[in-house]
Amino acid sequence: MSLQHDSRGPGPASQDSGAPDALGRKPAEPATRTANAAFKEKLPFHDRADYEEAWRGFVAALPEGIVKSAGGAALWNLNEYAFLSADEAPATVNPSLWRMAQLNLAAGLFKVADRIYQIRGLDIANMTLIEGDTGLIIIDPLTTCEVSRAGLELYFAHRPKRPVVSVIYTHSHMDHFGGVKGVISDDDVKAGRVSVIAPDGFMEAVGGENVLAGLPMARRAQFQFGPLLAKGERGQVDAGLGKGVARGTLSLIAPTDIIEQPTERRTIDGIAFVFQLAPETEAPAEMHIFMPEHRVLNMAENATRHLHNFIPLRGAVVRDPRIWSKYMAEAMELFGPNTDILIGQHHWPTWGRDNILAFLAKQRDLYKHIHDQALRLMNKGYRPAEIAEVLDLPPGLAQVWPMRGYYGSVSHNAKAVYQRYLSWYDGNPANLNPLPPRETARKAVEYMGGAGAVLSRAREDFRRGEFRWVAQVASQLVFAEPENADARALCADAFEQLGYQAESATWRNAYLYAVQELRQGRMKLPPRPLLSPDLISGLSTDIFFDFIAIRLDPMKAAGKTWRFNWTFTDTGESLALNLENSTLTHMLGKRHAKPDASVTTTRAIFDAVALKKATMAESVAAGQTRIEGDVAKLAQLFGMLDEFEMMFPVVTPT
Repeated sequence: MSLQHDSRGPGPASQDSGAPDALGRKPAEPATRTANAAFKEKLPFHDRADYEEAWRGFVAALPEGIVKSAGGAALWNLNEYAFLSADEAPATVNPSLWRMAQLNLAAGLFKVADRIYQIRGLDIANMTLIEGDTGLIIIDPLTTCEVSRAGLELYFAHRPKRPVVSVIYTHSHMDHFGGVKGVISDDDVKAGRVSVIAPDGFMEAVGGENVLAGLPMARRAQFQFGPLLAKGERGQVDAGLGKGVARGTLSLIAPTDIIEQPTERRTIDGIAFVFQLAPETEAPAEMHIFMPEHRVLNMAENATRHLHNFIPLRGAVVRDPRIWSKYMAEAMELFGPNTDILIGQHHWPTWGRDNILAFLAKQRDLYKHIHDQALRLMNKGYRPAEIAEVLDLPPGLAQVWPMRGYYGSVSHNAKAVYQRYLSWYDGNPANLNPLPPRETARKAVEYMGGAGAVLSRAREDFRRGEFRWVAQVASQLVFAEPENADARALCADAFEQLGYQAESATWRNAYLYAVQELRQGRMKLPPRPLLSPDLISGLSTDIFFDFIAIRLDPMKAAGKTWRFNWTFTDTGESLALNLENSTLTHMLGKRHAKPDASVTTTRAIFDAVALKKATMAESVAAGQTRIEGDVAKLAQLFGMLDEFEMMFPVVTPT
């Protein structure tokens, strides 16, 4: 197939057979067809300017549309999205989302301006390449090493081959640094051949989000991005920010140069840069980049071609849309008058100063509007679900394509504002200490007359197209009676129709992946380490021991009061570890006067033990670790640590 969308005219209409497909996925119900048809009437589908803009500057496509592992496995395959060639959206996809899914297929090497190129569509994020006087400056080397390497090879196939002299991380999310070892090596950095630049707080943010809550975030990300869903008109069509997240090898190289001031200037290989810190916006550590000589402004992930998340479905610390809006306004003031091209680390550029300022002004107001109106309604006593139901965008924002909620949504962003200011609790004591989900569900089903009565009434509501309510009540029945096949089937059917109607790619993926798990059960994935080697080695020792502490099983530690000293000879660090009250605490730079045991080793050896590449006993036998004192207590301590399983229940009770 041709990966470049033909914007000159519509493609063939999509086909929907009206029957379950080979995977058991059902067609759109009449209510879903009606709901999706309504979108065609309320949005400006006649405006196809973005189809031209998304392909502007196109140089070359990814060969065969595939990135493979060394063993030949497909890690990224754009050919799976061939079905998107039809301009007419099928009834099983919201037409607004279908449009965005097509635009996110703009993939390959693109020229932005003289000496500035981007790799788009090889991952959920973009990789930006700037041609310096002697080498390349790379901004955000994607999620995995394989796709970043493929992107660099695509660039070299069409531009002179030159060394990478600097890598810049715009922010602390994995899709913006995980592929770094696909474009540079540790040796390059240690030898001083390559600098690695990042915003203040980068490593702390990487450790906090990706480590302490990394496993449940990864599980929930299966619902947000839909990587285990089959691609297609009844499956995954997009992820909002891009097609999806690339598979492969995750890596990390710590920064050698930190941007610490609100704005800082650098000249890197002959190219002038101005960095503007924008902390606590889309990421805890984030920055914008202006290239004055080229009149190009890079807004990282703070101004994308849609409404972003105030809190993603995978989970994160709630973001501050007020500050987010403020930093966009500041960027407009600092750089807007001298900007002719706006780029980001997702989606396609905006050209022309007037267009750029208009786009940024609307993005600025988009985030502030949701923030302010959610707070207005909070001050009138509205609860989270009530705010989400009534808060909407004004026409000046709602009718503009890059303000639509393909990734975030007005609904869950409004709830995020409530959570940020007033917590999860809506103030009603009935919701202060409710029964856990399974017990609540059992009592609710009992009060409603039992499973048979619930199913009978819910099926009638399903036929009327009341899918939101059916999903709520059928989910209660699933939690009350997890083995009830009829309840699971009805809940799946309701989720499926809600997925087909969703404009947000993340909502669609969440609903449809829930359908898959209800119908087919949870997938059995091969075991994998909780953390990648590079992420572990990049952790501060402080965060590393916090990560160990969250794995402590309190029942196994009950009644024990132990003290341990740790010394890491390669980093020069020491710490005092304390086990008391079934809790692990530690103090860096301190030592217990009378420890139960003292351990002397290196961080590298301790990392290997954490990755299960070696055991503590093996490292002692090899002379790599020295333990003085009660070795048995140390062994017992490690025996108290929980192992976490990735595929824990989400749409069924634990």
